[in-house]
Amino acid sequence: MPSFDARPPDSTLPARHDRLLQTALFATSVAWVLCSQTVAAHAAQGIAFRFDLLPERPLLGALFFLFLLGLGFSMLQSLFQRQSGLRTVLGLPSRPTARSEWTLGAAIGWGSMVLAVFPMALAGTLHVSFWTAPRSLWLLLVNLATLAVAALAEEVAFRGFAYRRLIAAIGPVAATIGMSMFFGLLHAFNPSATMASVLITMFAGLLLSVAWLRTHGLWLPWGLHFAWNASMALVFGLPVSGVTAFSTVVQTRAIGPLWLTGGDYGPEGALFTVLVLLIAIAVLVRLTRDYAWEYTHEPIVAAGYPMDAPPPAAHVAMEKAAMERAATEPQASPGSLVQILPITPQPRPANDEPKP
Repeated sequence: MPSFDARPPDSTLPARHDRLLQTALFATSVAWVLCSQTVAAHAAQGIAFRFDLLPERPLLGALFFLFLLGLGFSMLQSLFQRQSGLRTVLGLPSRPTARSEWTLGAAIGWGSMVLAVFPMALAGTLHVSFWTAPRSLWLLLVNLATLAVAALAEEVAFRGFAYRRLIAAIGPVAATIGMSMFFGLLHAFNPSATMASVLITMFAGLLLSVAWLRTHGLWLPWGLHFAWNASMALVFGLPVSGVTAFSTVVQTRAIGPLWLTGGDYGPEGALFTVLVLLIAIAVLVRLTRDYAWEYTHEPIVAAGYPMDAPPPAAHVAMEKAAMERAATEPQASPGSLVQILPITPQPRPANDEPKP
């Protein structure tokens, strides 16, 4: 059984120091995220112009951003813990269910986007056009890779190292609310952003945070984030947070009420999407019960009362008297001693042959 020191000064001081350390690491990691995003964007732009890779510039930026996040978070991790593997630092632990978690997240992301777009299709607000030039296939593959890497980079930035440090500092509830608000506010700088789109993006951040809390890993939220964006841009041809550059083969213009279509910002600017996200949270919690039990619950440790208590004094005296009488009188029977045989079957030794 663990022992706890009840003295308030001594018991609270280490916890306070740990919270201060975690808060400092969180602030430093957020600053690193913002700086890394700026550096990655400038580096990708310079290389794209230098080598005429303008269509590949978003992919280069996402790769540089992910690399800088891994580098910075690894250095911060080494400040307060022993060196950990890169996958652990990024929030992608090696586990047998990693692929199934990612697939489940992708299914939830895809289903949520279908639910968000379905009322638009019923209302006749979607006007679809197709671009079938030979180059469109290459751009489709580039955009698919870009969305996959960008989704992972965003998850590492917002639900990775910094989020875990904030949980250690202020608890999971406050950390989830704070990180979801931060996630939405940063999207306020996207094209065609509105107050409604910022609020809805906060709900999307809440969904992705719950995905991490249920699995303590980024496999599921990465799959969800990627499928949400990929289906929105590549399958339905709609803007992703106001960005239309990813819609190549399928290009869709939604004309209708903003509460349903989100306008130029896309479905993430439609108030109807809030209902979709709330349904997605309920579905996610329902489908991740096994993962939550496996990866988030504390292991059950066998414990109980100590069984090494000394025997009563009367029993010790009785045994001593019986042993003395047996020693002085060999023919005497130790009548005071009673042997209690077990009534439950006892395990048989491995080398004991069964009786015929």
